[in-house]
Order: sequence, then C-alpha cells, then structure tokens
Amino acid sequence: MDAGSHLISSEKKTRAAVQRQPLQEAGFRPYMPPLSTAPRNPSAKCYGDRFIPDRSAMDMDMAHYLLTEPRKNKENTEVVSPSKEAYRRLLREKLFNNRTRILAFRNKPPEPENVSAADAVSSHQAKPAKQRRYIPQSAERTLDAPDLVDDYYLNLMDWGSSNMLSIALGDTMYLWDASSGSTSQLVTVDEDSGPITSVSWAPDGRHLAIGLNSSDIQLWDTSSSRLLRTLKGVHDSRVGSLAWNNNILTTGGMDGRIVNNDVRIRDHAVQTYQGHSQEVCGLKWSGSGQQLASGGNDNLLHIWDVSMASSMPSAGRNQWLHRLEDHTAAVKALAWCPFQSNLLASGGGGSDRCIKFWNTHTGACLNSVDTGSQVCALLWNKNERELLSSHGFTKNQLTLWKYPSMVKMAELSGHTSRVLFMAQSPDGCTVASAAADETLRFWNVFGTPEVAKPAPKASHAGMFNSFNHIR
Repeated sequence: MDAGSHLISSEKKTRAAVQRQPLQEAGFRPYMPPLSTAPRNPSAKCYGDRFIPDRSAMDMDMAHYLLTEPRKNKENTEVVSPSKEAYRRLLREKLFNNRTRILAFRNKPPEPENVSAADAVSSHQAKPAKQRRYIPQSAERTLDAPDLVDDYYLNLMDWGSSNMLSIALGDTMYLWDASSGSTSQLVTVDEDSGPITSVSWAPDGRHLAIGLNSSDIQLWDTSSSRLLRTLKGVHDSRVGSLAWNNNILTTGGMDGRIVNNDVRIRDHAVQTYQGHSQEVCGLKWSGSGQQLASGGNDNLLHIWDVSMASSMPSAGRNQWLHRLEDHTAAVKALAWCPFQSNLLASGGGGSDRCIKFWNTHTGACLNSVDTGSQVCALLWNKNERELLSSHGFTKNQLTLWKYPSMVKMAELSGHTSRVLFMAQSPDGCTVASAAADETLRFWNVFGTPEVAKPAPKASHAGMFNSFNHIR
C-alpha cells in the first residue's frame, strides 16, 4: 500500500472513531438532537414537537377531573345532589378499585414451569445457521478420452486408494496420477481379447483387475507394470463387472454368473452365486464385506450373504438373501451407504429412471425417486448425507441429492452425452465422470471434509488446464 492511501485510510479511521464512541453498552438509546436551538428551562420537560403521554405516571382521577370540571362549570350550573355524588364515588371505586395507574405491572411475570435455568439460557442463544456449501457448477478439469466404449453395461473407470485413476479406452488401459497429473499406459490387449470391459482397483491401491471381452481376467501390479496372472475359464463370455473384498475378486459376466476368486491360490474360483438370467452389470460389496449387491440386465437386484455362496458351481440357484424385483429396467448403479451399513441405493435404466433405497437386512424398499432419465452411476458423499447420480438422455447431467429428503442440491452440466461412469477420489471430495462424449471431467462436488486430511504427495495447484489429452 502506498503512503497516500495509508494517509487516507488513517483519516477515515479517525473520523469513524469520532462518529462511533467505543465501549457503548449494547442496545443503548441513541442521542436525539433538540428540535430548537433556543435556550430552554433546564427543569422543563421536552417532548419534541408532539405530546407523548407517560402512562406509568398518569393519574386517572386527575385526568378525569381536568377533562370534565371545566364543562361542569360552564354547562352544568345546577348543584349536584349528595346522593348523585355518592353514586359517582362508589362507581369510581368499583371501576378503578382505588387505582391511579392503569395497566401497571406490580410484579414480575411468573417463570415457566418445568424449565431449568440452563434450558432457559440455551433457548435464548440461537444456533448459528450452517453456511451452505458452495458447489461449483462447472468441471474443475476436462481430459480427452477417445475410444471410450459407449456401453451402459460395462464398468470402465475406477479410482484407487493410492490416488491413481484407471480408465479403459478401447483396448488400452490408462493410468492417471492425480497427485502429479501424469498419464501412463499400462497395457494394450490384442484384438482377440479386447476391448476391455471392466476395471477395479484392489484395496491396496497397487494391484489392478481388468476384465476382458474374451471372458479372461488379468491381474496387474501397477507399481512395476507387470502382469501377475490371468484368470481363465471363470465365465463363458465378457466380464462386465468386478468387485474386491480383501483378497477375493468377485466377477460378474454376461453369462449371468457371479464368481468369487481367491487370487492367492491356484484354483481361484472358490464360490459361485447364481440367480441372474442375463448379464451382471453391477457388483458392489458392503463396507463390512458381509453382503454383496448385484444388478443385472434382467431388471433384478440381488442381495447375497457371504456365508450363502456355494463352492459347487452346479449348486442350487436359490442362494440369495433377497431378490428384489421393483426395478423395470437394467440395474447397474449400486452404492452402499457409508454411514448406515444396511442401506443400499440402486438406480435403474432408461425404462425405469428411478433411484431406490433398500434396507438390506429386511429387503424393504424405503424410498423410490423418479429422476426422469437413465441412472448410470451412484456415489455417496463420505462426509455429508448426500448422494450423487449421473444420468443419460435428456440432460446428461450429474445431480446432487440431499438424503433422506432427496431434495436436489445441484445439477452439474457439461457432458453432451450420457454420463456412463463415475469414480470418487480417496479423500471423498472430487468426483471423476466419464461420458459417451469421450471426455473425462473432474468435479469438486463434495467439498472439503471438516476433519483435516494429511497433505498430498504433491501440490495440485496449477495442474488444471482447460483441456488436455489423456493419450
């Protein structure tokens, strides 16, 4: 700040100090200047330019006398009889009860019953209103994603715990490091095996599972870019959904089968769930790892218990804990609630357009909301009671809902085609969305968590450009 502006600022502060006296008691009566500059008698009261009565000091008998006595002298010259005077006196005593102050409170009002002093104090201390979080309406960053397969039943993007985002573009798997903004190519599969149909990070954030159109599943060590093993013969056709539960990799295929694979052992297919008659397009394990939700193109949603899986591939088909048939289109979008372990959100396809909430202990549908468009993906906010959904035609938007009221908090637009996939950053703040318009967008939709997080490995500042290429 230059000297001139400092001097002007000092003069303003001086004038403000003269105008406002400091340390005034809260709620003090402001000074009112007199209406006339002529000298006044100090002992005389001044009420300005109008008469304002002071009821607390008013004598009603005297006021009655002053109002009626002049008229008596002028108009009623006859002598009032003693009986009439006695009647007036009795009437005045009965009406006024010998009171000279009307509407005067002699005692304090009674305290309310059954209210403690602490409650009385807290009732007067209003809670400060929680400031509404600012939700940016535009994407923080946009990346080009050419050759992204426009298929509702696939799962082509995931964000690992090591802050690495994986996305399949055609036959090639790309890795984007969110800490540094760098992009690398992990693998390009041959045409006989491709395209890539699903991807999922292991809980350690280092190992990556890739499902292929040929029904094979590859396991990669991303730290060394090394293929560890290929799981063959698990399914008869493409593998469209993957989900990890510790060392168990659960796979869902177009053949309707769901298989648990223990990646530590040679004979990896250890358990099988059978219940879908068409492609399994959604798989999600609960946070406890005790329940598995699966959605299929047969419009069914199944809840499976970990103890109900069969080790025999030919075992009976009635192994589900709940078979939920309320959706009228394919069920791909699944999300377990982070703050209520038995709460599951599911989204239906273009003929259904609904988000439904389930109690997975009882199988009851708690609520159903018609969103008006195809529900492609669902994500819970890890820090607030909010749910984010991505949609197809006609708006191709991301919608943020307040749970449980399901009031729309924001609609994020930018994609020009259906938003097929969403993934959430490890800290829960940023959401990546990939759409059929072949763009990958990053949204700061969930805000910053209240609990301080450790600093990232590298600063994100300055790495966001308006448009970059991922390949």
